[in-house]
Amino acid sequence: MNLFNDFFAALYTMPLEQAVFWSLLGNVVMFAAALVVGEALVRRYHDKPNSPPPEPISRQEIMFALLCVILNALVAAVGIILWRADIIHLRPNGDILATVIDVIVLIVLMDFGMYVFHRVAHHPLLYPIIHLTHHLYENPRPLTLFVLNPFEVLGFGALLIVVILLSQASQVAIVIYLAFNLIFGLVGHLGVEPAPDAWLKLPLIRTISTSTFHAEHHHDKAHNFGFYTVIWDRLFGTLSPEYAQDFGRANGS
Repeated sequence: MNLFNDFFAALYTMPLEQAVFWSLLGNVVMFAAALVVGEALVRRYHDKPNSPPPEPISRQEIMFALLCVILNALVAAVGIILWRADIIHLRPNGDILATVIDVIVLIVLMDFGMYVFHRVAHHPLLYPIIHLTHHLYENPRPLTLFVLNPFEVLGFGALLIVVILLSQASQVAIVIYLAFNLIFGLVGHLGVEPAPDAWLKLPLIRTISTSTFHAEHHHDKAHNFGFYTVIWDRLFGTLSPEYAQDFGRANGS
């Protein structure tokens, strides 16, 4: 915990250009880690595909992904500026229970907010401007997580800043949430299913989204708008009626 306190204390006082550098470095590290871990998972679960094999990587994909990393760093820099300007307030790092509560609040608020944003992005007037870029790559791979229109990257980033402003989570909770978000985003774009066949039979666990859940959305734009859970899709009637069948198929059952 002292390490987090020391780093954030330094981040609060260091020259802004150094804070921007650390923001960019952190996003580059997360990008590289996602690709390495993602490739390892794809190889590990290659016998459980939930999508056809993707096309060869194009230069356009790479450019969109790199731009996403840069814009994510910009969003983080804006968050740092707002924090240093005393507009965003972060709670002091507390005990484990307080941290867990902060993380849960961030997850719930972001899960609902991203569901709403995602559905709005599919509106016929907004879809070509905001979300079409991501759907140019219907057969996902780990890189697809970062292949987004700049407007979509900034939209999700703005949502996160608003949620942090409202929740006033602790510093360590925000770091944990960002790692959690990266993991779920990566899993959703593997093109294979790591979750065991029993996943959808377990109470509570079955409400957590799977790789197949998001892979279905890539092929069926009218369903599965959620991110971390299937709760909002169930509640608002947008869960794919073929979800259980496709999940079982990916698991060979």
